[in-house]
Amino acid sequence: MSELVVSLPSAELRRAVGDVDGVTFVDWDMQGDAPRERVDIVVPPYMYGTSPLAQLSGVDVRLVQWQSIGIDGVADALPVDVPFANAATVHETSTAELALALTLAAQRGIPRFVRDAATGTWRNESLLSLADRKVLLVGYGGVSQAIEARLEGFEVSLTRVARSARQAENLAGAAVPVHGIDELPALLAEVEVVIVAVPLTDDTRGLFDAEALAAMPDGALLVNVARGAVVDTGALVAELQAGRLRAAVDVTDPEPLPADHPLWSCENALISPHVGGASSAMVPRMARLIRRQIAHLQSGERPENIVLGSWE
Repeated sequence: MSELVVSLPSAELRRAVGDVDGVTFVDWDMQGDAPRERVDIVVPPYMYGTSPLAQLSGVDVRLVQWQSIGIDGVADALPVDVPFANAATVHETSTAELALALTLAAQRGIPRFVRDAATGTWRNESLLSLADRKVLLVGYGGVSQAIEARLEGFEVSLTRVARSARQAENLAGAAVPVHGIDELPALLAEVEVVIVAVPLTDDTRGLFDAEALAAMPDGALLVNVARGAVVDTGALVAELQAGRLRAAVDVTDPEPLPADHPLWSCENALISPHVGGASSAMVPRMARLIRRQIAHLQSGERPENIVLGSWE
């Protein structure tokens, strides 16, 4: 078998992947022309959007290995018909950690404590627990399942909703019911915490519009670790400014959120700058995925996680 050529966008990822027999690694951050006419696996840079994909034009590529789970906008940006794999298995754990951190922080008043510390204000009040809350998981892919696993010890009442109703198997191997998205309005009216972890598609864009937000009970918390455009930002700001709902979001629309955006000034909103997957867990897990993809190609096997294009 001929030697594989794999392009990596950073020295950090190159060190993490290490040497692999039968593989030539080349540096390519996709800010300029490809270093080779033929590259077996191209790994684009992380968090640069889809614009680097334009550099694939004229390059003979066997597989593009994305570093994100989400692929919104990729199909329109790819200049070539090439198998495209997302980074499932890389970000689920880290994103679930942040979803839980945002939820706990919002429930237990951590943002208020930080603000009070700046003025030396001591306010001893009873706050909301996570225990005994009715929690709705919107989406039931890898991230939601990882969130569910981490909620296991918090004694919540959990409901799951996804595109279609079904019986699913959770990470513990137990059969669990999943409601269909058509039931969302009724489900929203019955829960206190809503955690959103769906991919951004034509069907989910604006899923949480003014009507959906209005269906949530007074004081309910919306946690978004999906994509900002899944929520109508204007409608969310209106609910927050009215003091009716609370929010803890890792993603916004627009993104980055402009400094003068009214969402920043909502005291009942906790905002993190799209860092769900950006933790110390990412690079080692990404390196393991790349090594597995290399092994698949060397063995003549279908790569993992192909979400666009076909593999023959």
